[in-house]
Amino acid sequence: MQMDKLNQTLTAVKNLRSNVRQCFEHLADGTDGEGVEESRNKFVHDFQERFGAINSQLREVEQLINGLQVPPTAYHLGNTTFLAQETSQERQALYPQLVNSYKWIDKVHDHSMLAFNNLNQNTLRRSYNYCSQKRQRLPFSSFNNDPDHIDKLLSDINHPPHTSYKVFHPFGSNAVAIVTISNVLKAAIVFKGVLIEWVTIKGYDETLEHDDLWAESRYEVFRKVQEHAHSAMLHFFSPTLPDLAVKSYVTWLNSHIKLFLEPCKRCGKYIANGLPPTWRDLRTLEPFHEDCRNS
Repeated sequence: MQMDKLNQTLTAVKNLRSNVRQCFEHLADGTDGEGVEESRNKFVHDFQERFGAINSQLREVEQLINGLQVPPTAYHLGNTTFLAQETSQERQALYPQLVNSYKWIDKVHDHSMLAFNNLNQNTLRRSYNYCSQKRQRLPFSSFNNDPDHIDKLLSDINHPPHTSYKVFHPFGSNAVAIVTISNVLKAAIVFKGVLIEWVTIKGYDETLEHDDLWAESRYEVFRKVQEHAHSAMLHFFSPTLPDLAVKSYVTWLNSHIKLFLEPCKRCGKYIANGLPPTWRDLRTLEPFHEDCRNS
């Protein structure tokens, strides 16, 4: 009988909390804005009804609480009832501490799962290898390499005529490659180990040195090419095969040698919106205007 009253009281408290939450949601939604005076009157009337229902439920909860009696014996709480058999005063207070510990563990578990899911959604990693559950020794490190490795890697790439590479090491072992593609453009590729960290594209007549890597081109066409170069950098990123990623990326970059000479493969035009075909397909290397590549 006492348990029935307790369950009835808990149900009333739950209903009271639900109605209070709905009342505050109603206040937060406000009026719909149509028929200002009529909508306002309806809003006030609904709020008064909800508030009256909350007052009546509150009185009901108070009556139910007043009708409860202190149980002569402790409720059956499973194995936790054995905690009450302790004779030490310090250990008799373990039950509320145990409940708080369980709540804290549940919150930690929920937050950990949310953090795990959010971190796994980041698929655009460039500089940091993905850490699996089992830590294994990587056969190849993408960060600590021979300083001359980038020089050897770029020299092995089959590049078109009138394309040159200059490699600097202004950041210690990390290299910066200045790529000059015919009389069309210049590109500065910043490496971290063998991984590409940043790319700057400028016109052939613009200054591009290793100490001026972050300034954008003054020409819109090369700023657009730089945006596409960053997209391609993320596409070709591969921490497990960094040499192949660099070769594939530089091959894609060299396809801009006919930036102003090839028409768009989609519309057949040389100029659209004042710009030549600035996008190169990541597989076929065919030129497209930015608006044509997704159409």
